[in-house]
Amino acid sequence: MTRILVVEDEPSYLEPLLFQLAREGYEAHGAASGEEGWALYEEMPFDLVILDLMLPGISGTTLCRRIRETHPVPIIMVTAKSTENDVIVGLEIGADDYVTKPYSFRELLARIHAVLRRSLESQSNSAPVADETLVCGPVSMDVASHEVRINGVLTAFPLKEFEVLEYLMRNKGRVLTRQQLIGRVWGSDYVGDTKTLDVHIKRIRAKIERDPSNPSMLTTVRGLGYRISGEPSH
Repeated sequence: MTRILVVEDEPSYLEPLLFQLAREGYEAHGAASGEEGWALYEEMPFDLVILDLMLPGISGTTLCRRIRETHPVPIIMVTAKSTENDVIVGLEIGADDYVTKPYSFRELLARIHAVLRRSLESQSNSAPVADETLVCGPVSMDVASHEVRINGVLTAFPLKEFEVLEYLMRNKGRVLTRQQLIGRVWGSDYVGDTKTLDVHIKRIRAKIERDPSNPSMLTTVRGLGYRISGEPSH
């Protein structure tokens, strides 16, 4: 049975959500604070975490970072704010998707299904593969070990950033549409905001470009999408 951890300090959201998840056949566990959520997470394995951004004690952002340092479990961030900065914060610290309060359970359930499906696909595709290195200008990617080096320096790339960069590098010189990138990395049934892709492109540029505000390597092709070239940027 799929086990879900819900970390939410508002009883009006937590209790109905636990009830509805149980009706859908999930084993749902609830925590009303960051500390309680972390204790449960350390106590047992979970297949998905639904995490409120604003929590008493240990904040949702801190808890997300802690979880990301230990395991690549899918995380759906919940925020009461809908500004772009809040969305960016959630995605930058490692959330796979987000929903904004107030949300409908139907919407959240669709995202749960999509995130869990992508997680299963990722696991099924994680069998040992032959060593493969992709090179694009100063960027060298070891696909098997999930390592990226910029000018020889090992650079951290969270999973989704790695997958976006890998797809771009495998298609070096080609324009990839936003729909192609989102479909490849987040799935064709992705129901989230396209800001998700924008955030990841911005993060990748910050690591591979000499001047991220004026990119020369990972460029936007207006009206079409994105293209990566082998032109050195550093």
